[in-house]
Amino acid sequence: MQNITRRKFVLTSAGLLAVYTVPTLSALRPLTPRQTPGPFYPKQPPLDNDNNLVQVAGSDTSAQGQITDLYGRVLDRNGHPLDGVRVEIWQCDNNGRYHHPNDRARRPLDPGFQGSGHTVTDSEGRYRFRTIHPVPYPGRTPHIHVAVFPEGRAPFVTQFYVAGEAKNADDFLYRAIPQERRHLVSVDFRSVELSDVQWMAEKDIVLEVTPA
Repeated sequence: MQNITRRKFVLTSAGLLAVYTVPTLSALRPLTPRQTPGPFYPKQPPLDNDNNLVQVAGSDTSAQGQITDLYGRVLDRNGHPLDGVRVEIWQCDNNGRYHHPNDRARRPLDPGFQGSGHTVTDSEGRYRFRTIHPVPYPGRTPHIHVAVFPEGRAPFVTQFYVAGEAKNADDFLYRAIPQERRHLVSVDFRSVELSDVQWMAEKDIVLEVTPA
């Protein structure tokens, strides 16, 4: 049967007819693949618990590494924004060390890196973090862990990978994602010439919004 996009006409306050499209099944956005949170999900939030991971409150030392703005939207399958949703990220520092008691590696811990952070989506479903360009640690390709907490629903966890990173091909969790869906968690990091940021990275997160 041929899919026909339904259109509705709405009378605006200006007395004009505005047209918008109601998505059909064929227009549904592909869901972001779910992944494991891994062994280093923060046991407790850092004292400086915000969306800026490269500057810890009370410290004059900034994080080591290449500063990155990571941003995007949280959407449902129809492309509708999910507002007021908590989003968390966590990742290893530029030395490949997690700020977690179970990471007992001998690599030094970067005191200028917050390790994890959170934000809440705005009315357009947007989130934003300032962090570092992800780096590898033994056994893993560079990645950023992401968790989304829709109210009244089960938390959603995934991982973001650097698009085009050679180490992705040997990463067991990246390879566990079907090849045709890997682009949904692969993020293009764009080099920028700004005084305080070296990279910009944008990625939307698409969820199946169902009760927990």
